[in-house]
Amino acid sequence: IEPGANLRRADLRRADLKGASLADANLYLANLEGANLEGANLTGANLEGAKADEDTTWPQGFDPKAAGVIFE
Repeated sequence: IEPGANLRRADLRRADLKGASLADANLYLANLEGANLEGANLTGANLEGAKADEDTTWPQGFDPKAAGVIFE
């Protein structure tokens, strides 16, 4: 995925994004329920309003709530 990719409102449910480069990506309002983001680079990514659930896997040390992710 290109740095700064526009994934606004993208349906990424259950997507395997393990190790993906999502630096500076726009994930505003994206659906990340069940997605695997283990090891992904989320530096500078906009996750405001993105949806996630207990099955979403995040990079070690990443705080999705502080990034504006909504858990439903």
